[in-house]
Amino acid sequence: MDLGPLEQSLRAIARDLGSTPKAVLVVSGHWVAPTFTVQTHPHPPMVYDYYGFPEFTYHIRYPAPGSPEVALRVVELLSSAGIEVREDPERGFDHGTFAPLVVMYPDADVPVLQLSLHRSYDPVLHLAAGRALAPLRDEGVLIVGSGLSYHNLRALGPAGGPASRAFDRWLTETVVEAAPEERTRRLLRWDAAPSAREAHPSEDHFIPLLVAVGAAEDEPAAITYHEDGFAGAISVSSFRFGSNPR
Repeated sequence: MDLGPLEQSLRAIARDLGSTPKAVLVVSGHWVAPTFTVQTHPHPPMVYDYYGFPEFTYHIRYPAPGSPEVALRVVELLSSAGIEVREDPERGFDHGTFAPLVVMYPDADVPVLQLSLHRSYDPVLHLAAGRALAPLRDEGVLIVGSGLSYHNLRALGPAGGPASRAFDRWLTETVVEAAPEERTRRLLRWDAAPSAREAHPSEDHFIPLLVAVGAAEDEPAAITYHEDGFAGAISVSSFRFGSNPR
């Protein structure tokens, strides 16, 4: 699997910002909690939330500092919007965070914190959370929704090709080509999209997109990465919002 184009797209996000962000807030598909929970550890440890991987992957370190300051701001913004949120002083970086950020900021010198998904996977709730967090972007915080546009591990290969292509076409039409109001409407009914449940038997890797969209709801989107042969046959895409990708 050639991950070079994906690597280049991640490097481009950091480069195109034009300045180093105050912090990076990651909403990872690998952290689901009973309610929204924000990581407050000043020096987050590692979470190796996978199994059967090569031994070296269990020794990866990404020693970026956390940001208790931004975490408190996350709590303030969500609470002010009437959204319940908790703090977790022990949570570390899962691979939905350290895998992309080790490419984007390899020196690990930018503060990073995570926000969990809500276990309901409710699109309305996650879109609302993104809207509440939108002020962070003007405060120098980069918001990253980390998941995968196709995440059916039982059909990760030729068997999943047709479903991934159908869903990816719909997703690109929705995120990039639709007007913002229509984009929101379509995303709230994402599970009615072509091959939606074949692409996402569970929503954990899709819902982070809703938070990112909510934080930039009225702004244009662009494709930053597209691959038709991911894992041999899968179509996947990633997106950024606004003329500036922050």
